[in-house]
Amino acid sequence: MAGTYLIPTGLLSGAAAKRAVSAGTASPLAGGPVAFAGAELVQRGANGAGDRRPVLAKDVPADLLAPFQRAPRPWAGFDLSRALVMGIVNVTPDSFSDGGDYADTEAAISRGVALAEAGADILDIGGESTRPGSAPVSVAEELRRVVPVIRALAERGLCLSVDTRHAAVMSAAVEAGAGIINDVTALTGDAESERVAAESGAAIILMHMLGEPQTMQANPVYADTTLDLLDYFAERLGRLEAMGVERARISIDPGIGFGKKDPHNLLLLNELPAFHGFGCPITLGVSRKSFVGRLSRGEAPKDRTAGSVTIAALGLAQGVQIVRVHDVSETFQMRAMVEALRRG
Repeated sequence: MAGTYLIPTGLLSGAAAKRAVSAGTASPLAGGPVAFAGAELVQRGANGAGDRRPVLAKDVPADLLAPFQRAPRPWAGFDLSRALVMGIVNVTPDSFSDGGDYADTEAAISRGVALAEAGADILDIGGESTRPGSAPVSVAEELRRVVPVIRALAERGLCLSVDTRHAAVMSAAVEAGAGIINDVTALTGDAESERVAAESGAAIILMHMLGEPQTMQANPVYADTTLDLLDYFAERLGRLEAMGVERARISIDPGIGFGKKDPHNLLLLNELPAFHGFGCPITLGVSRKSFVGRLSRGEAPKDRTAGSVTIAALGLAQGVQIVRVHDVSETFQMRAMVEALRRG
């Protein structure tokens, strides 16, 4: 069924998922603990939009079903038996949510330690804002911001990610102790990024962004948002595998809010299971984003915690393995509740 996409539906968890899988009426999603009893088979029409046809999971052809059943391999030293909380440390004066709060090196280090104590499994250190309309930062300035913070936190034995789109920063950050490269351009923003990331041995997060931060929200257009992103990640993964990068090193992030209007974001958030077919852990970053305020009462970024944690919980319910957040303590508590419900 070449050209057919699969979107798992009818999600189950906990004891219900186990019973349904045992009875043969559902399949494990990405190895579990979530299972899916249904699916939508999708084929593109002449205009590029997908024609979604609901089916039972047991009626899905085996070759389409199998990639969604397999659990991802361990990633960045984690076995992925539980969802990971990635805490955000912005060493910037202009990030949309906390710009300036941790621009000082010592403040950023303290913030990283505090997030780790609050339960963050990974700390994502960024020195350049990529909010809509943001201005680029020189590589020299980005290095000045992030390298001392990464080095200091690495000396404390913490797991670190560098949030950058510049190859020189990737290289220096890995040398300073970062084990993960998180790139909003999916390693396309710098001609050297693919090579540097491949040779670094670090784990990689590929995020989808349509356009550049300065213009990405001007008029983003998709034929079918979910299908367009599935094609995009298939191309990026194929490219990196051809360069010798094992898929087990890679996580994919649909890039909520990056070159996407609210209908695009909402469709992706409702069809996240479609991305499990790549066999890579899914990273979801929704924390404090502007669409949370638009869908509520226009709250300022720091007042969007409840909405952000709610959407992160939706992600975990769909088998997402990594959530990237500002509010670690609240997300840690949410994860504990999700895990308890699955056990109960």
